[in-house]
Amino acid sequence: MEIAKGRPAGTHLFKRHSDNPILCAKCLPYPANSIFNPAAVLVDGQTILLARVKDLRGLSHLTVCRSGNGYSGWSVDEKPSFAPDVKTCPEELWGMEDPRVTWIPELGLWAVVYAAYSRRGHQICLATTEDFKAFTRKGAIIPPEDKNAAILPRRFNGKWVLFHRPVATGQDASIWASYSEDLLHWGDSTIVMECRCGAWWDAKKIGTGPPPLETPEGWLLLYYGARTTTTGSIYHVGLALLDLEDPVKVLRRSEEWIFGPREMYEMVGEESNVILPCGWVCEGDSVRLYYGAADTCVAVATASLRELLEYVLSCPKVS
Repeated sequence: MEIAKGRPAGTHLFKRHSDNPILCAKCLPYPANSIFNPAAVLVDGQTILLARVKDLRGLSHLTVCRSGNGYSGWSVDEKPSFAPDVKTCPEELWGMEDPRVTWIPELGLWAVVYAAYSRRGHQICLATTEDFKAFTRKGAIIPPEDKNAAILPRRFNGKWVLFHRPVATGQDASIWASYSEDLLHWGDSTIVMECRCGAWWDAKKIGTGPPPLETPEGWLLLYYGARTTTTGSIYHVGLALLDLEDPVKVLRRSEEWIFGPREMYEMVGEESNVILPCGWVCEGDSVRLYYGAADTCVAVATASLRELLEYVLSCPKVS
């Protein structure tokens, strides 16, 4: 792809919707504390969000929200769509968090990966669904402590690829990949991208945002980085480009963040200064990014796919 002159600066790539936040706790038909960090998909022209909802105990479940235009007129399930079931999955004792959803053409199913929270810590679990009305649990697939998982939609050399973020006590948190032949048993783990050190915006902790988007240039990865400051952590978002046939190979990586907390609903809430994207949808050149703002509400921002690719192709090559 030829890089156009005068492309927007990275921080101008995504434009916030004028009616943000588009979903908050008062939009729910049942009592809850907050709604945030939604996965996002398109089904027959309808936008479906599978959002994390924190109840009045502080425990989380997942709820489906539907919209014809992806911005307004949301129809929210009357009760939790996918709630913890400790008898079936004891890892869900303290809730279910931060889903990512991938369409798996080979199976004709949506794969839902989410973090279950229990005394063991956060643990990645898998479920599948055909219609976002019924969900089939497959159980825990990665040992704790681990979060921010996303499955790629096709096999590579006969194996599925899962991006995830394991954390060892006292260590930095980076993006890893693991492989599986059956989506249940994962191994051959390797680091994909490490967090930077020192004063960088993505120092100490990074994680996969939405499932990477396949483009002719490679897999477009949106990732978040968290840097600890004297007043707490600040979350920003960056881009990377991965090899089309070997997605653990990073081709390009942004040095600057392209999106970060700026509006009041992103800076003040349950967790201040947090933008955490778990879902995006692409229609033609238009990309809609859905993200949790301050662990309190859901917001959306739009970008041009062409401009995102132009920008990431102008970023430094990764050797």
